[in-house]
Amino acid sequence: MTAPSTRPGAAPYSKLFLAIYDLWVIRLSNDYGWRCNRGYFVDLYRERIGRRHLEVGPGSGWVLANIDLPTDIDLTLVDLNANSLEHTASRLNVSPTLIEHDVMLPLPENVDTFDSVSINYVLHCLPGDWSTKSVALTNLADAMNPEGVLFGSTVIGVDQNYTALGAALMFVYNRIGAFGNRHDDLPGLRQVLTDRFAQVEVTMVGNVAFFVARHPLDAQQRTG
Repeated sequence: MTAPSTRPGAAPYSKLFLAIYDLWVIRLSNDYGWRCNRGYFVDLYRERIGRRHLEVGPGSGWVLANIDLPTDIDLTLVDLNANSLEHTASRLNVSPTLIEHDVMLPLPENVDTFDSVSINYVLHCLPGDWSTKSVALTNLADAMNPEGVLFGSTVIGVDQNYTALGAALMFVYNRIGAFGNRHDDLPGLRQVLTDRFAQVEVTMVGNVAFFVARHPLDAQQRTG
């Protein structure tokens, strides 16, 4: 069986869309669609980003551009869409390594391990259920140091009370393939993280699940 393609979730990130991304996604969609202010994302990053950091699916790079990155950070950006990589790199005060890559595949063997990994607003764009999306989390756990931390966020699709805008976004984005989260439930997210990390915290803000997972388990320790 062929795995579902991740390209529909990456396709919307044209140069034109990235020009309005901060307004549409960071401000309007978060505040009025998902009931989650952008300040939560800044706090998530500031408290956990490590010296050697991997950013998966940077979007427009808004969060990285708003947390005063240290000049000595060793930053790598990974995305399937080259527009997103270039747009993000252009607004930072550091020079990141750019890797055009599908997170559903293991990272290239020549990439060293990371102190921290963020995957922000990516899981809800991946196709399939948690059993499919968990492959991405396995790939990232394999790319981390033993004491590393993975953190991020995703819009939950099951048992949610959406605003009118949120419900409309869910319908349209899932219809066109930009989202694939109709079956993404909160217990399932906790489980796939717990299967791969020794310490997991998940907090809901509006319709958004923020997660922090520490100490990746090795292949023999994993339960899923």
